[in-house]
Amino acid sequence: MSIDLSRLTTEGRNTASENIDMLDTEAMLRVINSEDQKVALAVEKVIPAIAQAVDVIVAAFKQGGRLIYCGAGTSGRLGILDASECPPTYGTPREQVVGLIAGGHRAILQAVENAEDSLTLGIDDLKALNFTAHDVLVGIAASGRTPYVIAAMKYAQSLKATTVALTCNENSEMAHIANIAIVPVVGPEVVTGSSRMKAGTAQKLVLNMLTTGAMIRSGKVYGNLMVDVEATNLKLVQRQINIVMEATGCTSDIAEQALKACGGHCKTAIVMVLGQLSAEQATHLLADNGGFIRQALGDAGIK
Repeated sequence: MSIDLSRLTTEGRNTASENIDMLDTEAMLRVINSEDQKVALAVEKVIPAIAQAVDVIVAAFKQGGRLIYCGAGTSGRLGILDASECPPTYGTPREQVVGLIAGGHRAILQAVENAEDSLTLGIDDLKALNFTAHDVLVGIAASGRTPYVIAAMKYAQSLKATTVALTCNENSEMAHIANIAIVPVVGPEVVTGSSRMKAGTAQKLVLNMLTTGAMIRSGKVYGNLMVDVEATNLKLVQRQINIVMEATGCTSDIAEQALKACGGHCKTAIVMVLGQLSAEQATHLLADNGGFIRQALGDAGIK
C-alpha cells in the first residue's frame, strides 16, 4: 500500500540544503545550525496550546491521574526520555509520567518492523497501564499520521480522557482528533524526511515545557529551585545542600543538619530553616498546603 507523503511539510525538500553534500564541513554545519534556529520560533507560536495542555495535566495530577506519552521511533524515544527524567528531578512516582513506544522496550534501542503501523498495539499498551479517563494522553508524531498513536488516541477518547497531539504538520489526522493540538511547524528538514532533526528538537522543547510547567504548577519548584530533587548520587546530595542554602541563606552546616533531620527532603528542610521549625512541624505544614512551600510559610505566618 502506497502512502502519499508529498503533502507533509516534514517530508518536503529544503531549498537551503539542496547542495549540502557539496559544502565543506563548516559550511554544512552552518546550514544545519541556521535551520535549527527556526525551531524555537516555531515553538513560541504554539505556547497558548502548550499552556492549555499544562493546565490539563496539572488538573489530572490533582485527581491522581497520570501523563502518558505515546509515540513511535524518535517521537516515542523522546517521550520515554522526558518521562524517565521526572522522578529524579521532581521526586515523582515512576508511574505518574510514563512513555510508551511502538514495539515496546526493544524499540528504544532499535527499530521494530511495522510496529508503528499497528492499529492494536497502542490500545494494548494503554490497557496494560490500566489507562483511565483521569489520565492525559499525549500522542507524539512528527507526521501526525502514525497509526499506533492514532489508535491509542481514539481509545483514550472513548474513555473520555483528554488527548493532546504533538505534531509538526498542520491539518494532520492527529491534530483533528485531539482535544488540544500542539503543532510547531518547523518546515522541511536539512536531510529530507529526517524528522529526528528539527521536528525532533521541537518535540523535545515542547515536552520539556509540558513536564516542567506541570511540575512548577504542582509545587515542585520554589523560585527556580528543584525542591523535590532526589539525592541518588553524591552530586545530587550536594545539590540538595546548595538548594537549601540558596532558598534560605543559611550555612552549609545548617542545611546539612536540616536535611539529615528530615530524611533528605529539600522542601521540608527549607521550611524548617525559614520557620525555625522541627522536621515534624515542617512536614505537617507542607502536607496541609499541598506541598507548596510559599503557602506553608504563609500558613505559619512567615513571609
